[in-house]
Amino acid sequence: MVDSWITPKAVKGVDSAISGRGLVAVEPIVAGETVAVKGGHIVTTDELRRMSERLRNSEIQIAEELHLVAKFDEEYERVMLFINHSCEPNVGFAGNTLLVAMRNVAEGEELTTDYALFDVPDDTMDCSCGHLTCRKVITGRDWQRPELQRKYDGYFSWYLQRRISPSRP
Repeated sequence: MVDSWITPKAVKGVDSAISGRGLVAVEPIVAGETVAVKGGHIVTTDELRRMSERLRNSEIQIAEELHLVAKFDEEYERVMLFINHSCEPNVGFAGNTLLVAMRNVAEGEELTTDYALFDVPDDTMDCSCGHLTCRKVITGRDWQRPELQRKYDGYFSWYLQRRISPSRP
C-alpha cells in the first residue's frame, strides 16, 4: 500500500502555527498509542535525489540508502503525514514506519516529531517551534547529539537507533 495511515483521532493538513499544514489531535491520544503508519514507495538515495523537491518532501529514510516517498504528484497528499518538527515533540518512532505518541496528547494539540528521530539530510532548516528548548537550526546530524540520544532513547527510527547503538536489536 502506498498511502500513509493516520489515526482517526487526528486530522492532517490543518493550518499549523509551526509551519504550513500540520497534524492535529481531534481526540485525546494516550502515550504509546499508534498515531500513524508512513506509506510510500521504497526508493534509493540516488533515485530520491532525481525526484522533484515536492516529492522529496514526502520522504522518510527507512534504512541506509533507502527511503519511503510518493513517486507521483497524485500520491503526494495520500503519502504525506504533515507532521511538523518540534524540539519538544509528542510523537516518536517504533520501528521505521510506525509513529507513536511519546506522551499523552490533548485534543486540539498539534502532533509533532523531532526530525532528528529519523532524518539525516545534508541540509539545514530553521526551526520555528517556539519552545524554550528550541535549537533554532535543525541539521541532519542532530541525531548524533548525546543529549538528544538520551532524551529520545527508544523513539529513534530503527535505522538511526542502529547507528547510535549498533549492538541493540
